[in-house]
Amino acid sequence: MADTVLNTDLYVQKWLRQYYQEYVRTSGFLPYMGTGTNSIIQVKRELTDVGKTINIPLITRLKGSGVTGKNVLTGNEEALGNFNHQITVDFLRHAVVIDEVDEKWTEIDLMKAAKDALTAWAADKLRADTITALGSINGVAYGTASAAQKNTWTAANEDRVLFGNAVANYDATHSTALNNITAGMTLSASILSLMKRIAKTADPHIRPTRVNNSAGREYFMVFTGSMAFRDLKNDTVMQQANREARPRDVESNPIFQDGDLIYDGVIVREIPEIGGFNNTAGAPVRIEPVYLCGAQALGLAWGMEPKTIRDDWDYGKRKGVGTKEVRGIDKLRFETGSGGAFKDHGLVTGYVAAALDG
Repeated sequence: MADTVLNTDLYVQKWLRQYYQEYVRTSGFLPYMGTGTNSIIQVKRELTDVGKTINIPLITRLKGSGVTGKNVLTGNEEALGNFNHQITVDFLRHAVVIDEVDEKWTEIDLMKAAKDALTAWAADKLRADTITALGSINGVAYGTASAAQKNTWTAANEDRVLFGNAVANYDATHSTALNNITAGMTLSASILSLMKRIAKTADPHIRPTRVNNSAGREYFMVFTGSMAFRDLKNDTVMQQANREARPRDVESNPIFQDGDLIYDGVIVREIPEIGGFNNTAGAPVRIEPVYLCGAQALGLAWGMEPKTIRDDWDYGKRKGVGTKEVRGIDKLRFETGSGGAFKDHGLVTGYVAAALDG
């Protein structure tokens, strides 16, 4: 009688499916990913066969009045506003090496431990790349962008950026606008409402990410760091809304349980990894960015979903296990036509005061 021996590749595929699902979910951004144009993070998979760069079309609304009655439509047509954003993908790889000696002398399942470690690494990497994309200055990470690059971005995005608690704090010089933020300009319900109005009046408009057509409800999503989220929870208007307008039970009310906040059609999620920095005022104020996202704020292109990497050597004594994938993530933006300046497509960026605890 011959026993059936399962091909090890079948084990690998199960490992891989679990790894991919777990790490994307653990990143914290899975609920906002989708292939449709209403998703905050629009996912594209057209590069899985071949290619390094993908084009994402961005279509704006029609603003003309059309014609009425017997007026002739010919010659009164309106050009469809259309833009394009390119995302480039690249390889990402990581692995863990296990020695046969270590595997022999322990009861720990080192291969499972390697999978768990790689899952955590990939989740952290995707989260970090997403946060970097949210704050990027025309494709350059905020922390490494020059003053000139920040000024160019600020001027081009005047209709979709907020410094502190008032539009009047704006200045085309980015550092000057940041220095207009005082310690009292912390995240509040009124700032959320202001950012929402900015999104709706920006030109082109920023579309909400979720629309309930039957109820006429629209939603925007805000991602913010822990200190700004703390200040919003302590805002008296937000506390009143949670106390008087939400269910008074310990399971769902954020007064008792940590979780998303919602106010004026804006859902706020805390992302602790969103960090802050000090402005350059005479008495420096710590600042945290606040990202109000509508549809197509970011693009995530997959060139290759994760695959296993196996590398055994030294006559099988040392085993390497890892993953490789091909992807790219970027903030979607379009050229304004004014000398290569770009606007962010689905995003209002706010900056608020957010002092550290203690």
